[in-house]
Amino acid sequence: MNEDKLSKRLEAVASYIPLGAILADIGSDHAYLPCYAVKKGMIRKGVAGEVAKGPFTSAKNQVAKNNLEEQIDVRMGDGLEVIQPNEVTCITIAGMGGSLIRSILEAGCEKLTGVERLVLQPNIGAYTIREWLLENHWEIKAEQILEEDNKIYEILVAEKGEPLAPYENEKSELLLGPFLLKEKSPVFTKKWSNELKHWERIVAQLEAAEDTPENLLRKDELLARISIVKEALQ
Repeated sequence: MNEDKLSKRLEAVASYIPLGAILADIGSDHAYLPCYAVKKGMIRKGVAGEVAKGPFTSAKNQVAKNNLEEQIDVRMGDGLEVIQPNEVTCITIAGMGGSLIRSILEAGCEKLTGVERLVLQPNIGAYTIREWLLENHWEIKAEQILEEDNKIYEILVAEKGEPLAPYENEKSELLLGPFLLKEKSPVFTKKWSNELKHWERIVAQLEAAEDTPENLLRKDELLARISIVKEALQ
């Protein structure tokens, strides 16, 4: 993978960046995504944000190697600290856990003024992001699920709008994704079949363990999810 040939996962993320956007890629790593997007003429300019020194330096070097310093600004900072309100029109956050992406959005929500689109790719816990989007008036416009190197990823694309618009059954679709549940692709079925087995194993362990309040609560949560997934996979 490099700035000319992205991974399947990042290429899918890039496909949702609106043409002519000003992009902030948060947790940009080597800045492959913004470099690719500039070289393909997709974005006018970009910000690559990194919190750690190593990846920040890698991103700086990558941008310099491609002579893109005029178009891409590499900045060091935590989450959305690297941008100002009304500075960018699209934000990508890819390759982190859902809870971390949610906390980045929550901590930097005042920086989202002027942002027209969020493209979010959690490695796990997409439902926590869906909850945040719902609570903060972002409408999911598209979702994608894909597999690469034996890992399954979800991509959520959101814009300001009617947060309830894509939902018919909020409870199940927060977990499974309103668009992904309608589509029920083979990758979707594979992901949730695996989750189901995993949860059923945990429930069996909890049933063999002591009935503490924590264990009972965890078991109830898992049984609720198991029933949602079983119904979806039928």
